[in-house]
Amino acid sequence: MPRYTMPDGEQLFVREIGQGTTPVLILSGLGMQSWQWLPFIFPNLKRYKFIIPDWRGFGGSRDVQIPQDMDAIHSHWRDVSCLIEQMQLDQFILISYSMGATTAMHGMQYDDLSQRLKAYLHIDQSPKIPTDPSWSYGLFGKKYYKFKRLLKDLSSFMDQYSSYKYVEDLPDEPRSQLIKMWLHFIRIQGSNKISPMLFNLALKKPGLQKHILPIHRLDYLAWYINNYLHHNEDYRKAIAALDCPTTFFIGEQSTLYPFKGQILIAESLKNAQSIFFKHSGHTPLLTEPVKFSREISQFLKQAS
Repeated sequence: MPRYTMPDGEQLFVREIGQGTTPVLILSGLGMQSWQWLPFIFPNLKRYKFIIPDWRGFGGSRDVQIPQDMDAIHSHWRDVSCLIEQMQLDQFILISYSMGATTAMHGMQYDDLSQRLKAYLHIDQSPKIPTDPSWSYGLFGKKYYKFKRLLKDLSSFMDQYSSYKYVEDLPDEPRSQLIKMWLHFIRIQGSNKISPMLFNLALKKPGLQKHILPIHRLDYLAWYINNYLHHNEDYRKAIAALDCPTTFFIGEQSTLYPFKGQILIAESLKNAQSIFFKHSGHTPLLTEPVKFSREISQFLKQAS
């Protein structure tokens, strides 16, 4: 798989697969790796060329260094913009999920991404992370302020132990403290019963602790934590101005991004439709994989 040189000289891993000529760029959610999209795009490999970058810190880009002077979303968009220019992509199809959708909206607001799109699929993400008097549907909705306090605690913890590189390098007590804080984060979500069991097990069996967190590198973990702690962008106007055919995948049970807010945004576009996943929260690709795959194929068919 090829690697592309980014503006800071780092080599970003990009998975390219498919025999078709129509380019489809996929921007993943936080913690995902490009291979995880393969089951959902497999039926369409003969008709499209899929381009899936691994974000810095994950998959083939797990050792790509993060910029010290730039937040994650700004950095991700700079990487995506650089990739678009190098591959000379224009009038392409874009699929973006969660943090990938935030990155896409950043490109709509601060660059010319909107003009380059043939069709757009937006999967379970709010155009505004903070919940405040102007927007009730940010990250965790009414629980946003509780979540932000936890982010501040996590950020302070990461600063205190910034001299350590990996989770497993931490002394026993602070490593267990980090696991407990992450368990608190999972409990705020409220919709996941399996993960709390795994984290409680890891507290009893320290050997499991290095495997339980989504990111093992502490500097990458701190980068993403601080991104959500300090991210105050409002992309509502940028996405509402989108002209290309747009589809929203919305998890009706989502506790991360309340579905009513996503409906409001979808209804603000002139050329958009919403597909609802009634039994899913923020991860319809895991909870309703058959429907997710079918709707991906339907979206691509309509886009063509």
